[in-house]
Amino acid sequence: MTEKALRLGTRRSKLAMAQSGQVAEAVRQVTGRPVELVEITTYGDVSREALAQIGGTGVFVTALRDALIRGEVDFAVHSLKDLPTAQPEELVLAAVPEREDPRDVIVARDALKFTDLPRGARIGTGSPRRMAQLNAYARTHGLDIETVPIRGNVDTRIGYVRDGELDAVVLAAAGLNRIGRIDEVTDFLSVDTVLPAPGQGALAIECAADNAALIAALGELDDPFTRVAVTAERSLLAALEAGCSAPVGALADLLADGQIVKEMRLRGVVGTTDGTRMVQLSTTGPVPQTETQAIALGRDLATRMLAQGAAGLMGERAH
Repeated sequence: MTEKALRLGTRRSKLAMAQSGQVAEAVRQVTGRPVELVEITTYGDVSREALAQIGGTGVFVTALRDALIRGEVDFAVHSLKDLPTAQPEELVLAAVPEREDPRDVIVARDALKFTDLPRGARIGTGSPRRMAQLNAYARTHGLDIETVPIRGNVDTRIGYVRDGELDAVVLAAAGLNRIGRIDEVTDFLSVDTVLPAPGQGALAIECAADNAALIAALGELDDPFTRVAVTAERSLLAALEAGCSAPVGALADLLADGQIVKEMRLRGVVGTTDGTRMVQLSTTGPVPQTETQAIALGRDLATRMLAQGAAGLMGERAH
């Protein structure tokens, strides 16, 4: 008798379906069980409001988590950067697979690079984090740009450039990679120019906390280095008391000496969306061996950023 299919809860967007499909295949291989995708519409998918207005935090996640808690699906796949930093007791992050490219990218008209955009170039993004850093970079490098708030899926966003409404849009490299459209990128933004969102490029596989067998099976897909890195980044975000629509960038990367990983560096940035005021700091230490150590790394950097006035730069939701 064939085992019952595992039900994987996913958002309906092309990107969510692509990344869930990739996870489903990996789960089939480790469990030997069939996996079926269960499409769930989230508030973030149907609302036309700007993400910053609807609160950002959890708008793409809540419906999936509710379905998990009700037992309608066995596990769910999220983009880690969409996940609120507070973890519900009934659910567990069973796996954080190896991270994709965490960088932001530009898709611009005429195959232009960011620094080659004409004066007054209009750049579309729905992210206060990207706006803050692009405007700050432009200000310090004598570029003249205008950031324009947009929403929508990848097709919609790139469409603004194709139709001539915008000169460029900013997207995540990982998403374009996963849907096979990375060749449309005209410029990869160095993390020295724009730090990504905490957890960007990583996926989160979540299931019920009382399903030990499934937790163990999904755990085969976990990448320990990715997990400690994103744990540190999300700890920084949580300690700044910022939601995922706040203008916070963070990246933890591993510093290696040849093949041997020596240390982890965590960088954080927060700024006003016009780029006039920024707090940007980093810390380097031993690679965390436990979740507690990774959390401490993020918290320590957040404390230093708050001491430099980070809280005042995050708008009305940084209580």
